[in-house]
Amino acid sequence: MERRRSRPTEHGADGADSADPALIPDVIVIVDVANVMGSRPDGWWRDRKAAATRLLTAFGQVIGMETPGPDGGGLRIARVVAVLEGAARGAAARGVVQVSDASGFMTPPVRADPIDRSSVELVEAERDGDAAIVAVTEQLISSLALSPETTDRVDAVLVVTADRGLRRRLPPAAIVAGPEWLNRLIDR
Repeated sequence: MERRRSRPTEHGADGADSADPALIPDVIVIVDVANVMGSRPDGWWRDRKAAATRLLTAFGQVIGMETPGPDGGGLRIARVVAVLEGAARGAAARGVVQVSDASGFMTPPVRADPIDRSSVELVEAERDGDAAIVAVTEQLISSLALSPETTDRVDAVLVVTADRGLRRRLPPAAIVAGPEWLNRLIDR
C-alpha cells in the first residue's frame, strides 16, 4: 500500500475521524483487473472472461461507498474505471459501460463527468493494460486539475494494483493501493 499524495484529515479530541461528509474526499478508482483477479487463487485461470465478469459485477457495489482509504483516512468512491486486457477482454456485466474501443484508445476519452454515475466504466486495452492504466490515470488527473469547479467534483485518483513497474510509471498525484484493499471492499 502506497500513498503518493497526502490530504489533511480532521481528527476529534479522541484522535478518531470526525469528518463532516462534505470533507470526505471523493475519488475515482482505476482497477488493474488482471492484477486484482490474480491476487486470489479462485480458479480465475480456467476462464478469465468469466472471472473478470464476476469482478466487474462486484466493483459496482463500491460506487458511492464511504470507506477507509489505503492510508486509513476516509474516502468516498465516486467512480470505478476497470481496465481489462488479454483473455479477459470482452467480459460484460450488468451496470458496466464501455468507454473505449477495441484499439484501446478512449473514444470518447474517459470523462471527468461520467455518463452514468452508477456504472463501472470499462476500458479494454488492445495489448498493454499497464499503458492503458497510465493513460487513463494521466487523463483523469489532468481533467481534475483543469476542471476543479465542476459540480461532479472529484478530489483524487486511486489506482489499484500490486504491479511495481506500473506503480513507478503512474503520475505522482496518483494514490496507489494493493489488490487486498479492494478485495476487502468486495468481500473477496
